Amino acid sequence: MRCFVRAKIHGIVATDKATQYHGSVSVDTELLDAAGIHIYEQLHVINVTNGNRWITYALPAAHGAFTLNGGGARLGETGDHFILLAYELTSDFMGARVVFCAENNSIREITEYAHS
Repeated sequence: MRCFVRAKIHGIVATDKATQYHGSVSVDTELLDAAGIHIYEQLHVINVTNGNRWITYALPAAHGAFTLNGGGARLGETGDHFILLAYELTSDFMGARVVFCAENNSIREITEYAHS
């Protein structure tokens, strides 16, 4: 088995941060659904603005919202740009859904990394 990317949300912008929280990131449910990411699913969070990376899980949020929670809130600022990745263990790459964000964390484009 190998670990392959399965879903990606690219260009999401942090709208809030809450250090006094148990952890995780809260993500607009429309974006989660479009990427095929489930609530409580493990996510790799990459802060494109400062290079910080961490692993956490997804919680639901309102339209346009992306909140850094708990310790992860110390790894970014409101307005920072992020990439969220979900992976799966499988023998072969089966493709990945990619959601590109526009302003206000709305969906700009949905595409696929194709299975070769």
